[in-house]
Amino acid sequence: MRTARKMGVKSVAVYSEADRNSMHVAMADEAYCIGPAPSQQSYLAVEKIIQVAKTSAAQAIHPGYGFLSENTEFAELCKQEGIIFIGPPSSAIRDMGIKSTSKAIMSAAGVPVVEGYHGEDQSDQCLKEHAMRIGYPVMIKAVRGGGGKGMRIAHSEKEFLDQLESARREAKKSFNDDAMLIEKFVDNPRHVEVQVFGDQHGNAVYLFERDCSVQRRHQKIIEEAPGPGISPEVRKRLGEAAVKAAKAVNYVGAGTVEFIMDSQHNFYFMEMNTRLQVEHPVTEMITGTDLVEWQLRVAAGEKIPLMQEEILLRGHAFEARIYAEDPTNNFLPGAGPLVHLSTPPPDRDTRIETGVRQGDEVSVHYDPMIAKLVVWAEDREAALRKLRYSLHQYNIVGLSTNIDFLLSLSGHPQFEAGNVHTNFIPQYHDDLFPAKKATPLEVVCQAALGLILKEKMLSDAFRDQSSDKFSPFASSTGRRINILYTRKLSLLDGENIVDVAVTYNREGSYNMQIQDKMFLVSGEIFNEGDSVYLRSSVNGITCKSKLVILDNTIHLFCPEGSAQVGLPVPGYLSAVSSAGTQGGAIAPMTGTVEKVFVKAGDKVEIGDPLMVMIAMKMEHTIRAPKAGVIKKVNFQEGAQASRHAPLVEFMDEAAESK
Repeated sequence: MRTARKMGVKSVAVYSEADRNSMHVAMADEAYCIGPAPSQQSYLAVEKIIQVAKTSAAQAIHPGYGFLSENTEFAELCKQEGIIFIGPPSSAIRDMGIKSTSKAIMSAAGVPVVEGYHGEDQSDQCLKEHAMRIGYPVMIKAVRGGGGKGMRIAHSEKEFLDQLESARREAKKSFNDDAMLIEKFVDNPRHVEVQVFGDQHGNAVYLFERDCSVQRRHQKIIEEAPGPGISPEVRKRLGEAAVKAAKAVNYVGAGTVEFIMDSQHNFYFMEMNTRLQVEHPVTEMITGTDLVEWQLRVAAGEKIPLMQEEILLRGHAFEARIYAEDPTNNFLPGAGPLVHLSTPPPDRDTRIETGVRQGDEVSVHYDPMIAKLVVWAEDREAALRKLRYSLHQYNIVGLSTNIDFLLSLSGHPQFEAGNVHTNFIPQYHDDLFPAKKATPLEVVCQAALGLILKEKMLSDAFRDQSSDKFSPFASSTGRRINILYTRKLSLLDGENIVDVAVTYNREGSYNMQIQDKMFLVSGEIFNEGDSVYLRSSVNGITCKSKLVILDNTIHLFCPEGSAQVGLPVPGYLSAVSSAGTQGGAIAPMTGTVEKVFVKAGDKVEIGDPLMVMIAMKMEHTIRAPKAGVIKKVNFQEGAQASRHAPLVEFMDEAAESK
């Protein structure tokens, strides 16, 4: 929409009921609601979208990154209706979208491919036999795949059928097609992809490569361009192979040819994404281009703005994907309100691509990505420093995010050295997920100071509003004539209670005692823009932190990192909140129950699958937390379950023994 506005082109948004108040709706010149939250009834409802295009007299449709962006039937329908589809011809989407077909075309075109089975026989036995022939481990992939959906790794024959069924379910949900292919899984490869662009005049160019190796759940987390350690000779061969792939299907518009690369820099065609990629900004940063503008111009019949020799490589760029998820809980996606959201200030070399604002809700119905943080600098080392500096300035309160994990990842010595591969996170798991250390006592003092000063601000505001009722004997400062007032604060560091004895000094400072340590603490709260800051001094060491106090938690953000210090919940409240599960399994997130494997009276062992939930476009298997007998199943297939809802209840041990 920003590019369209820059070019003087009006934009029309479509939105589901869940996105009624979203940022893209507010940005558009016109906006139309196309149905309820489930994507099948809104964003995947092709007839509704075509009708909006006709109603608004739109000349073209830009399909974005997902949903219908690689849907052959939708591209063909646009053509039939006389609406320009801003993407490749439907034939290219079909040929490259069906992985078995694309592998055959690439092999015929002389592009190296990975060994695998891409046939039409989809029986369990056939696929299992081919997996045995190829040799484990194998990758099971949806024929109409993308975005990591419908992909599973089978490390042995024993787990093959379970992984196959899981991949099929997810593929059916994401692409309405559960056909699979089997490929040899290359151990510890790099994921390197090339941005290509074609026009309607037979021209095609490459805009260099991106390294997207560091992933979780086969989805990218940090992308960079150009790829670290790739020589100019390999870069040229990659680009020329990608152009060869594009020309083999008469490609038009923006596309990405994905390769896996081994440690010797040999590369093999994996697939082609026949759309603009989420990570395209890093390519724009290193080439000084606007690829969306190129898309619009090429869709209008113009030639590619630059020929190959005119596309120059400049500097280095990183993109970090900021997600609503919990990295410490297997990157479980989350949802909820963005109660506080502050970002680094965007400039020429720092881009923040997002569809949400402070106060918005990250919906359970769609992808949990909050934003893409994109930075550029003259070289990789400088770009990496800028990325980490900007991540420290990205502060979110209201839901779990992966920001601290991104800081840990981008600061890992092997990442800094450019030694990246798709198994990076499992290999360095202990480094990336170190045991949680106790919050430094100096930081606990800062949290206590922030809480005390916030209380004083609120009390002073109340006093100002109620001056006629204000008693001079009640003071929030705790100051008493000729008496030094001491109070005890109980704070929560993780699950540990930390008692802080606070003495209010006459000159406005505080003595804080934690265990046998004493701290002299002073400071003030002040505003900068829309944010509240705490300037503190602890034993003479000063610090400036962003301060957010929300839902019994004190959040501190500073250049060195972030910290959360809690206020204990009273015992009677925690007892109430944990009641009702009866030792059963609870929903880890809000989602839809896709499949139920058990019924009342069934006996299960620890780890047995109980049900499958779909949330944030992902499938999650809920397993038995203990061995026992099922007393009650609270949700049936198709039902919506809220986060922490008891899904299955177990009989108590006394009842079982009878």
